[in-house]
Amino acid sequence: MFFDPTYLLFILPGFLLSLWASFRVKMAFKKYSQVPSARGLTGAEAAREMLSMAGIHGVQIEEAHGLLSDHYNPLNKTLNLSENVYNSRSIAAIGVACHEAGHAVQHARHYQPLWLRSLLVPTANIGSSIGYIAMVLGLMLSSTNLVLVGAVLFSAVLLFQVVTLPVEFNASSRAKQLVVEYGIISPNEREGVDRVLNAAARA
Repeated sequence: MFFDPTYLLFILPGFLLSLWASFRVKMAFKKYSQVPSARGLTGAEAAREMLSMAGIHGVQIEEAHGLLSDHYNPLNKTLNLSENVYNSRSIAAIGVACHEAGHAVQHARHYQPLWLRSLLVPTANIGSSIGYIAMVLGLMLSSTNLVLVGAVLFSAVLLFQVVTLPVEFNASSRAKQLVVEYGIISPNEREGVDRVLNAAARA
């Protein structure tokens, strides 16, 4: 079977972007997870205070499993914080928690791109999980069409990342402003939170 290298144009951009974003988040989180916040708030407490000060109620904050599995679900208004964010009193935990709380603020303020991102989540999940399988099966079965289908499915991951970048940047921008404005962190701690949020915005 002849493998057309142009298929890599569908695969490599999303794969490399995903690796780069994940690396940045993990490095920033690792560094600032060693720096305690002056007020001693946990990630969950910081997120709850940010939402309360913003006048947003009815959002459930729950502990989730998995490393940096933090996310906000607009369908059931649940903010899920990973174990190392929910209970941690570090600058990194506060940064991640308030970034996710920023999505809840977007939801409450009717930020439309958030809904587009939510609609694309199932497609991106299918693309990342089934895309590889389809391409491998296509190579094993010498099926050019199946390889192409897998490549197209995986390209949905890239589309998801491109479309949602403005949503992530906006959530981080809101969090950067509100954590200082609401006194969740001191101005001197802003640099650490900014670095974690800048990395999280690209994840």
